Amino acid sequence: MQKKFISNLALMVLLNLLVKPVAIFGIDANVQDLVGEDYGTYFALLNFSFLFNILLDFGINNFTTKNVAQHPHMASKYLGKVLGFRFMLFLLYAVVSFTIALVLQWKSYELFLLSFLVFNQFLITLIAYTRSYFGGALMFKTDAIISILDRFLLIIFCGILLLLPSTNKDFQIEWFIWIQTGCYLITLLIAVTLLFTKFGIPKLKVQPAFSYSIVRQSFPYALLIFLMMIYTRIDSVMVERLHSHGKEEAGYYAMGFRLINAFFMFAMIFSNLLLPIFSRMFQKVEDVRPLLKTSAKLLVGGAILLSIVSYFNGEYILSLIYKNNVSESYEAFQLLMFSFIGMCATILYGTLLTARGNMRFLNSISAIGIVINITMNVFLIPDYGAKGAAVATVITQSLISAIQFVYSVRVIKVPFPVKEVILFVLYVGGLLGICYFLRADSLMTFFTILAASFASMFVFRIIDLKNLFRIFKGEV
Repeated sequence: MQKKFISNLALMVLLNLLVKPVAIFGIDANVQDLVGEDYGTYFALLNFSFLFNILLDFGINNFTTKNVAQHPHMASKYLGKVLGFRFMLFLLYAVVSFTIALVLQWKSYELFLLSFLVFNQFLITLIAYTRSYFGGALMFKTDAIISILDRFLLIIFCGILLLLPSTNKDFQIEWFIWIQTGCYLITLLIAVTLLFTKFGIPKLKVQPAFSYSIVRQSFPYALLIFLMMIYTRIDSVMVERLHSHGKEEAGYYAMGFRLINAFFMFAMIFSNLLLPIFSRMFQKVEDVRPLLKTSAKLLVGGAILLSIVSYFNGEYILSLIYKNNVSESYEAFQLLMFSFIGMCATILYGTLLTARGNMRFLNSISAIGIVINITMNVFLIPDYGAKGAAVATVITQSLISAIQFVYSVRVIKVPFPVKEVILFVLYVGGLLGICYFLRADSLMTFFTILAASFASMFVFRIIDLKNLFRIFKGEV
């Protein structure tokens, strides 16, 4: 399983590196520079549309991935019934979203934009549902292609408008949203075609008894996703609503959050791969600790590297991406990058515990995270805006991940050899030393910092080449 994990991880990282940074920094960041304050409104509405996304999914995707991995022969049995149920969930999601939007007193223009974002969330959820089948069946190559297809199309279609002088000058945020809608529709069509080719064409059915059964079985997964979405995505909405200059502060927050969201997409590759693999290993009563150890070094070790480099060079990094408002946003970005360590640890240990079935524990901890996050945001955002929201995010993510880590270590009985602990401490100390004495003031010094930091992963065996060779030879 370690060999399958490493080889498919490399493929998915490569494809994502080729596509998503261009989409995020070449397209999305340029759109923000062109539309200005309107992007702050879009960003708040986008994150608002995520809050009730669980009503579209209800944990079905995680539930499907886990069960397809453990019971492959059941893969096509419920496909048509679940698809029919999803259309009912979309109606519920739309009603709830617009009801809350009216309570928040968004105006007709915001509601107009939200209508497309709500539809986009439906398309995204359907794409994710097809991917849950591909992931559960360990069809990682197909999953990898579908995972980047919508961003690839966005680069082409939106890139044309950004390059043409006639459309670049008067670019509107509505165009950006509409292009995303078209890209999601094309991706969904291709994904569904591949799904039906593999598992057969289903007959759409809506059966109340079956729908209730799915809700009952998926509810713990749905609740977990909903709770995590709240304490991860509500910050930007609260910034836009609570601060006296909400749209501007939401825009500053978006500038820092965009980069962390790009890194988060790569981190989620681990979750997409590990959930079906861990699920199958638990079913076969195999030892998950070697794979957990390898994943933790790569994911958490990499997150620490990115966080430290970004903290010491935050203003320079943002200046490479944006033309405007760098001085107003870089402090929030520096803080947000430290929350990335907690996010990655949560991805790893949350995925492990989900595959193991510890849903009550995960939901309880996530509920605590919501209380902490919202309380801190209420007190910090009115005075500190984007920086206050970033502080709340760092504390929330760090606390949640620490609790999950301690619980995982206890239930899985993970050993910590003294030598490996010492090497890890030296690794962190080495990164701090590199970034403290070397500060980026040009591309040459910046790449020198990155090269030295990356080299330290090999020096302190965060990336253990000897162990990787053993994995590919099938010795471990």
